Amino acid sequence: MEKISATKVAAVIVMARELDRAEGEMRGFIDRMDEEEQAALTTVMWIGRGAFDVDEWDEAYATAVNEATTPTADYLIGTPHLADHLEAGLDALGISAVDEENQLM
Repeated sequence: MEKISATKVAAVIVMARELDRAEGEMRGFIDRMDEEEQAALTTVMWIGRGAFDVDEWDEAYATAVNEATTPTADYLIGTPHLADHLEAGLDALGISAVDEENQLM
């Protein structure tokens, strides 16, 4: 997961949990990421959702780059259970989502 920090993923998780209140903040946060970070964020979500396995990171990342036709923030905000999928993705990658979220508090 070299293309995005776990801390940034955790920040999106926290905002996604409070989407009614934090949608604008989350949208701005994602929009400020570069294309590599946005693709990596999407990849983490896909791994957490079960669309790809951890060992398919490169394939999932390439798919995220090549199929990015919608702004990433729009795509992710429209994804049901986004926070849960991102948490599961981090956990699958061996990163404690809870620990990362706690560091933000």
